[in-house]
Amino acid sequence: PSVMVSRRSKRVPVGFAGQAPSEVVPATEVSAEAHRHHPSGIAELDRVLGGGLVAGSVVLIGGDPGIGKSTLLLQALVRLAESGLTPVVYVTGEESLSQVTARAHRLGLPIEALRLLAETQVEQILTLLAAERPRALVIDSIQTVFTEQLQSAPGSVAQVRESAAQLVRYAKSSGAGVFLVGHVTKEGALAGPRVLEHMVDTVLYFESEEGSRFRVIRAVKNRFGAANELGLFAMTEHGLREVSNPSAIFLSRHESDVAGSTVMVTREGTRPLLVEVQALVDDSLGNPRRVTVGFDPNRLAMLLAVLNRHAGLSTHGQDVFVNIVGGVRVSETAADLAVVLAVLSSLRARPVSSDTVVFGEIGLGGEVRPVPNGEDRLREAAKHGFRRAIIPSANAPRLGPKGLRVHSVSALSEALELV
Repeated sequence: PSVMVSRRSKRVPVGFAGQAPSEVVPATEVSAEAHRHHPSGIAELDRVLGGGLVAGSVVLIGGDPGIGKSTLLLQALVRLAESGLTPVVYVTGEESLSQVTARAHRLGLPIEALRLLAETQVEQILTLLAAERPRALVIDSIQTVFTEQLQSAPGSVAQVRESAAQLVRYAKSSGAGVFLVGHVTKEGALAGPRVLEHMVDTVLYFESEEGSRFRVIRAVKNRFGAANELGLFAMTEHGLREVSNPSAIFLSRHESDVAGSTVMVTREGTRPLLVEVQALVDDSLGNPRRVTVGFDPNRLAMLLAVLNRHAGLSTHGQDVFVNIVGGVRVSETAADLAVVLAVLSSLRARPVSSDTVVFGEIGLGGEVRPVPNGEDRLREAAKHGFRRAIIPSANAPRLGPKGLRVHSVSALSEALELV
């Protein structure tokens, strides 16, 4: 709803565009109150949303078929209703009402406050919603919704864009929080026009490794919170359950120290995560290959060149494979030092101690550069029982966490001497 502020003798609307006649107002007269987040009751979902669902916001969530998008949103709607955010409406365009109800029963969800609608014409949906006046709404999925104003088939670029535009306008004018389920292409990107991601307030991606029961939900855009935030779930027979110790997913349980394995602390949004980096260096039978899973292959090629130039360790005749355990993708440069030490460990067949954690960026001159939030990373490592850390000199704390011995290095050669 539009927020009104006093301006001399009249009231000036300062809400969303199109809700009232436009007027230029001084920024000093606009209320700067933060948008209030309503917790969904699912902590990992609230984390990626920035604290919960915001009134009038539109959240687009995409993921592979069967990954659990409908399950998660059904659980979230029921939790929102239980917390007092009523009424809530689940609009399905792909399943029957009995299928949705059967899923809710299978998940053991209380459905007394849940309202259901099976409809795909957006004008009819909006007419029925005007009478219901929901405070939270799920559209499953945006590709099945169509508008009678266009003649193209549902799911076409024009239909998706116009249908989404009408639902966004409804959310902004009514104050309802809207979740849109989106299909993805075979490349994993959201299907439909890219403008769809610009129209909504938050874009979430639901990801999972094939055959894994763990699910990762990632915020790639969020107007009400931090982008690149990460939430973790486990799929069970009773639906999606939050993972209380996410770092445990990405750490292997080796009975003894293993060559080619190091542990680093990465950050996803505001959350530090312990991640195992594995490397395998083997003699090549032809052209040497550089294969990565969860890491940029171009950056690996650069790091191998630095290792050759500044440490005299060549991998020209070997294949190099790098894997980030658990299906997480590490894009930050803080992984550089961990990758280099894992490669060196495999090359020399000498393990790095399993109680050692590593992070740091490596420059082309062989220098080890600082990374953001170094102290947060060290605290996370200490919390999980690590006893030794190799980090950039610029990240060295005055007083490290209790029980963690911190070694600070300024050059790659210093790090190699330590291990």
